[in-house]
Amino acid sequence: MGATAARLSPLDDSFLAVESPTAHMHVGWAAVFERPSSGRGPSFEELRAHIGSRLARMPRCRQKLSSTPLDLDAPCWVDDPDFDLSRHIVRASSSDFDEVVADCMSGQLDRERPLWELRIADRLEDGRIGVVGKVHHCMVDGIAAVELASLLLDPTPEAPAERDDEWNPPATEPGAASRLRTIAEARVRDQIEIARSALGTLASPLRLVRVAYRSTRAAAGSLPRALRPATPVAPLNEPLSAARHLARVSWPLDDLHRVRKSFGATVNDVYLAAAAGALRRLMLSRGAEPVALKTMVPVNVRGDGKPDELGNRISFMFIALPCDEPSAIRRLRRIKRATSQSKRRGDPGAADLLMRMVGFGPRTLRRLVAKAVASPRMFNLVVSNIPGPRDPMYMRGCELEEAYPVVPLAERHALSIGMTTIRDRACFGLYADRRSLGDMERLSTCLEEATDELLALAAGTGRDPGAAFVHAA
Repeated sequence: MGATAARLSPLDDSFLAVESPTAHMHVGWAAVFERPSSGRGPSFEELRAHIGSRLARMPRCRQKLSSTPLDLDAPCWVDDPDFDLSRHIVRASSSDFDEVVADCMSGQLDRERPLWELRIADRLEDGRIGVVGKVHHCMVDGIAAVELASLLLDPTPEAPAERDDEWNPPATEPGAASRLRTIAEARVRDQIEIARSALGTLASPLRLVRVAYRSTRAAAGSLPRALRPATPVAPLNEPLSAARHLARVSWPLDDLHRVRKSFGATVNDVYLAAAAGALRRLMLSRGAEPVALKTMVPVNVRGDGKPDELGNRISFMFIALPCDEPSAIRRLRRIKRATSQSKRRGDPGAADLLMRMVGFGPRTLRRLVAKAVASPRMFNLVVSNIPGPRDPMYMRGCELEEAYPVVPLAERHALSIGMTTIRDRACFGLYADRRSLGDMERLSTCLEEATDELLALAAGTGRDPGAAFVHAA
């Protein structure tokens, strides 16, 4: 099993701080698999056994949180002596995929157990297999969640022979004295790391000047922009209920690339522009005046050598979604300019640096900062792009066809939008509080219309509502 008392990082711990009975901090996915051509496919019991056989590759899935004495520091991961696979992989009670997703995502994970759960619908109404999963954000971010899920899959229909891997006997949970000693040692290591970084910089005066200049410049520019307050917008920033639902939209990835090439943008720019157009349409359909929305866009800051690292290695940048702009082309150009400037200024790196600096502070301060960052005064919604597998993947011979991401909702944030790529498809997950946003089918339609509009403009066959103003951009 390895170390059994790994401490949560300050960022991981922050997702515990902002969780509440109505703000569930789990990331997730809703995947659909096609049965083999033979039509039989695996049973629920066979799928559970398949997943269980691979848990030896993911020891964190058999660990739970253990609080530190006197709550002096973040919890740590310890082996769960009562781990029971049947508590975590359960058969869905419905054959309706939307009901399975809503039922799974509307409940909070039990912190007395390992923080993950899978629901398997082994025969959906259309005959396919649905797998819905959730993992607490303190354990993984979106990138790590995809990597975690992919460990259950194989690149060919013929899965390797299952290994009957045995989990090592659970290690004994450290006592209070041992935990206090571990906390003290961790504090010393933190101070040594700070000193080592400082000495490494001081060894080169020129490097010191460069680092100080770049860090100060990036932080000085990024911090005021990040702290610029957002204006809460109804119904996006109203109190939440515990009920959730996920609207799903699938789109050919080649279509997004066509728009990207036509306007010299990135796929992420096109995705953000489609989201802005969809939200503008939703506001208009509700009789509201469209306004720009301050949007948190997560950014992966993992090193190239750690693609499958668990825990959270994300930063973020804030982008103003120009929902107030009637021209689709101008919306895309504004987003392209904003994302390019943010990356050029190093906003994600500066945010990562600031978050790590806060991490050296006391836990009380870290929790206060986490709640402030998750406030609707900080941003209106999250829009996230999570890369998925580009090659065919299979689970016990069943091919993965669709997978829709679930991006968690902080308190008073009723909507998040996630996109992941599965082979040649872009899968959009529109995740919302059911009470605040009951008309998610309308938002799905708005997203399709906004994407169609961009495609038509890229092909030169569409008419831009704000065309008279585009050339002034």
